[in-house]
Amino acid sequence: MPEEQNAQGAAGQWTDPYTAIHFAIDVNGVTEGRFVECSPIEVDVEPIKYREGGAKQLVHSLPGQVKYADVTLRYGMTKSGQLWDWMQKSIKGTVDRRNVSIIMYGHDGATEVVRWNLRNCWPRRWRGAALDALGNQVAVETLVLVFEEFERVAAGANG
Repeated sequence: MPEEQNAQGAAGQWTDPYTAIHFAIDVNGVTEGRFVECSPIEVDVEPIKYREGGAKQLVHSLPGQVKYADVTLRYGMTKSGQLWDWMQKSIKGTVDRRNVSIIMYGHDGATEVVRWNLRNCWPRRWRGAALDALGNQVAVETLVLVFEEFERVAAGANG
């Protein structure tokens, strides 16, 4: 029981928030460590509104359609063509759905604290790196993924 209280945070006890700099992306069980940015994961449940019959002017709401925002991944360009090959399948109309996990690590950069499992992902947009002969930036490509559902799993929740 004390472990559960510590995981949830005891009342009146300060818990440091996680930093957003320690993360990895896992595509079908293969951890890709070259991602530099991941957009926030977002879900929106549309309300269905209806009025109560009779003289009352009360409006009720029920949960309706669930919408997931696309996830944008930015990564340093390397000689690997795996992500481009995945995008090519979408371009050709052959959707290759994969499961993707976004893994957040604690302050030490090694201990997994949260994992978001995105199911049935496929790439819908790719953007190449900006090229600038006068700059000294890393070449960064962008991949936008569509997904059908996700779950958030806190470390230790299954064990």
